[in-house]
Amino acid sequence: MAVSLETAILAVAAAIAIAGGLIGTGMAQQGIGAAGMGIIAEKPEKFGQVIFFFVIPETLWVIGFALGFILLKNIL
Repeated sequence: MAVSLETAILAVAAAIAIAGGLIGTGMAQQGIGAAGMGIIAEKPEKFGQVIFFFVIPETLWVIGFALGFILLKNIL
């Protein structure tokens, strides 16, 4: 079964989209997590607010995964 060049390029593009979303999420959560631990150490009652801000960057990998799926399935 031969794979066309177009299919290979779409697969690489999907991989880059997903990896970019995951790397972006990690980079964002790195700073938020470190700052969040400092806030929780000073004011434990801020735990819920810190978790909320820690979870917000998770949308980056969801968007990357959705874009990768769209590219792989050639939807657009």
